[in-house]
Amino acid sequence: MQRFLFSSVLAIASLVSPDAGAAPLAAPVRAEIDALFKKLQASGCQFNRNDTWYSGADAQSHLTRKRDYLEKKDLLKSTEDFIDLGASASSSSGKPYWVRCGDTPAVPSKTWLHAQLKLLRQAP
Repeated sequence: MQRFLFSSVLAIASLVSPDAGAAPLAAPVRAEIDALFKKLQASGCQFNRNDTWYSGADAQSHLTRKRDYLEKKDLLKSTEDFIDLGASASSSSGKPYWVRCGDTPAVPSKTWLHAQLKLLRQAP
């Protein structure tokens, strides 16, 4: 009897969970985000998160987890949503993320990613 009750509670909880109704990310949005990840990795730029510099590959790994979390919470409707909600600041410390390419001064990741998105959309 207890097992039945526990199973029933889990079934009901999954029905009312805010994650239960999350729609999958639209294919064009996912494609743009993936293209941004590839640009970051291919650029040779570094990504700063909480005062530590990471490679593009490490940044992609971290940002992929953030994208998946935001998607699960049904908070992403556009690539801009991903940049603004997930790829511009640490959700734990609130510190902004930065991108540094070569010897150029670091810029906020939000600025860099929006510029790269604009270039992606302009490409034939």
